[in-house]
Amino acid sequence: MSTLTNFFRKSNGRINWPLTILLLFLALFTIAGPIYMALLIAVKDPTQMDNILSFPTKFHWSNFRDAWTLTDYPRKFANTLFITAINLVFTILTNSLAAYAITRNRKKSKWFNMLYYYFISAMFIPFNVLMLPLVKQAAAFNLDNILGITFLYIIFGLPMNTFLYTGFIKKIPEALDEAAAIDGATPFQIFYLVIFPMLKPIHATVAILSFMWTWNDFLMPLILLSNPDDQTLQLSQFIFQGQFSTQYNLAFASYLLVILPVLIIYVFCQKWIIAGVTDGAVK
Repeated sequence: MSTLTNFFRKSNGRINWPLTILLLFLALFTIAGPIYMALLIAVKDPTQMDNILSFPTKFHWSNFRDAWTLTDYPRKFANTLFITAINLVFTILTNSLAAYAITRNRKKSKWFNMLYYYFISAMFIPFNVLMLPLVKQAAAFNLDNILGITFLYIIFGLPMNTFLYTGFIKKIPEALDEAAAIDGATPFQIFYLVIFPMLKPIHATVAILSFMWTWNDFLMPLILLSNPDDQTLQLSQFIFQGQFSTQYNLAFASYLLVILPVLIIYVFCQKWIIAGVTDGAVK
């Protein structure tokens, strides 16, 4: 944070206002610009699409109601929320435990060291390479449903989360483990009673990354969820794409409905989100 602050200050310690204003303008243009454009399209009639930047002559707020109905928003929202929430809980509980076991035993066991590199190597395999075998295996093990895809999200997040957790756990002294073991704690109790609470900063980072990935993912639900009742919000956006035309006004209204929960969560949880990321970086 100090480096970022110094970046906006001159050598005499004063704020570099021209640079600050320029960066704020670029942020406003690249972030608020697309949202403004999406909102304009969402409240227009299909006949007003000649100039997407023009202000609508009449606001068609009914587009949001139609998008809500066409996408079956409540069901798709419930599906997405269920997958995301279960994934977050079990990702933090299981991936942190796996990373702890690997970190504490890498120097003692070649098997754990090999397991670490095995997980990390999975980060370099594109998901497109795994799509076809994943579809066949998911069908064979009956994983092509909401519960199955939730389990797969936990597994596919393990490589990146192992990398994040191991880097954080390395900085926690092993003397804490030894002291707890002397007091009679089992390895399982040492982790969940001593180590797990100390991982709050990296828990926040992993939770943010997992939430954004699961909520916004389109490809895995596309290839696995064949039942329309199991579709997620992202997959339901396909309904506006026709063979010869696209209902852009309803599509963008639906996009905003999908983005809205994420924006609400960020507004109310930004203090913990920013604190989790910065504390993890400092640690």
